[in-house]
Amino acid sequence: MRRREFIALLGSGLVWPFPAQAQQTQIPVIGYLSSGTREGSAYRVQAFRQGLSESGYIEGQNTTIQYRWAEDHNEHLPALADDLVRRKVTVIVTGYNIPAAQAAKSATKSIPIVFSVGADPVEAGLVTSLNRPEGNLTGATSLAFELLPKRLQLLHELVPSRVAIALLVNPTNSASEKLTKDARAAAATLGLDIYVLQASTKEDFDTVFAKLVQMRAGGLVIASDAFFSSYVEQLGALTLRHAIPAIYQSYGFAATGGLISYGSSITNASHQAGIYVGRILKGTKPGDLPVVQAEKTELFINNKTAKALGLTIPPTLLSTADKVIE
Repeated sequence: MRRREFIALLGSGLVWPFPAQAQQTQIPVIGYLSSGTREGSAYRVQAFRQGLSESGYIEGQNTTIQYRWAEDHNEHLPALADDLVRRKVTVIVTGYNIPAAQAAKSATKSIPIVFSVGADPVEAGLVTSLNRPEGNLTGATSLAFELLPKRLQLLHELVPSRVAIALLVNPTNSASEKLTKDARAAAATLGLDIYVLQASTKEDFDTVFAKLVQMRAGGLVIASDAFFSSYVEQLGALTLRHAIPAIYQSYGFAATGGLISYGSSITNASHQAGIYVGRILKGTKPGDLPVVQAEKTELFINNKTAKALGLTIPPTLLSTADKVIE
């Protein structure tokens, strides 16, 4: 090209960037897929952003995040996952929910996916191995589902005279059948009868608690589920209002009136997901990142609620609690 023609091109603005320069200015886009609501997932998103920032990526500066909320309707997850794939996001991270991770996996085999779940991801069909997940998925698990029998045992220790306990599950969660089976087995070992109640919308809560009062259940175990976590404060308040000894996984439940909370740290799993997304954005393949297993459990007891229910917390249990709310 002659010098005069090149100058003319410059003047017209028709200049093509070099490929290396184009890549340097491209900002990665993260797709965040959740079965819950923006409000109910705020603390998990905050933990995710913290992990992401520790890897050198800050939302609004050198990365952007496109959020997709199913608003507690798991049936909307496949369409939301497909939308993120159509938009060609760099990586997809799923909120604390197995259906969200399964929807993302069904939507793409090429875009990296980082999940945080409360169950065994191998059993859920997300990865083939925890140490070598292979494929395009990896993430973190708090193994919250596996702790359900322990929650039942803890509640039984607090209300030993009660022979019937209720279990609340979300029927739209694919793990609800296994959770029910595990709870029945644990109840049989403890010599307890167990009633199974279901809720998949917040409007179901009034019906559930009316049934609890009617059947005079001695206590309530709430199964781990992202939907219940979105309304953890409401559930805690309802158990106090109806004077029902109850247990759930997260601190917010005990803090708002629930009797006891026991489980792995959900925020730790979300924090680890943020770290893994950062490593993937830097070039690490998801299949080379082993699934992280959260081993630390947290126990929170609301002693004020216990006194209101006429219960005495054993000193041995109080001494092992991470926090006692007075």
